[in-house]
Amino acid sequence: MQNSSDIAKAKETLAEGGFTCVLIKGDTVFSSYERGVKPLLNLLDSGENYKGSCAADKVVGKAAAFLYVLLGVKELYASVISAPALELLKSYEIDVSFDRMVEMIRNRTNTGYCPMEQATLNRSVPKEALRAIKETLRKMNGT
Repeated sequence: MQNSSDIAKAKETLAEGGFTCVLIKGDTVFSSYERGVKPLLNLLDSGENYKGSCAADKVVGKAAAFLYVLLGVKELYASVISAPALELLKSYEIDVSFDRMVEMIRNRTNTGYCPMEQATLNRSVPKEALRAIKETLRKMNGT
């Protein structure tokens, strides 16, 4: 059973551990130092049930927001969130808190928008967004 202290614990773990994202459901705690959407894709691929969990993340763009929707997260805290991500999460009735909202997530070299944000910007169906994310990753990795 998820309780209201899970989101506080997720935020605290994120800050104290220097993680990029943390997911908590009762006694189950997942944390990662990996950047981007990779840790969320790994969670989806694990087949574990994260429905009703709470998450804390450093940066949430629309791609990550879609993955949190697919994971069934109930509540999310983001240090930085994009406006499209916030809109998407609210449309799925996920409770969201954040420190800073930006128009769009920038890429790591700050020369444009994040490729994942661009890949999902005009998507509205989570499963379609997941395909777009995986295809974009495949192209970025040259496979």
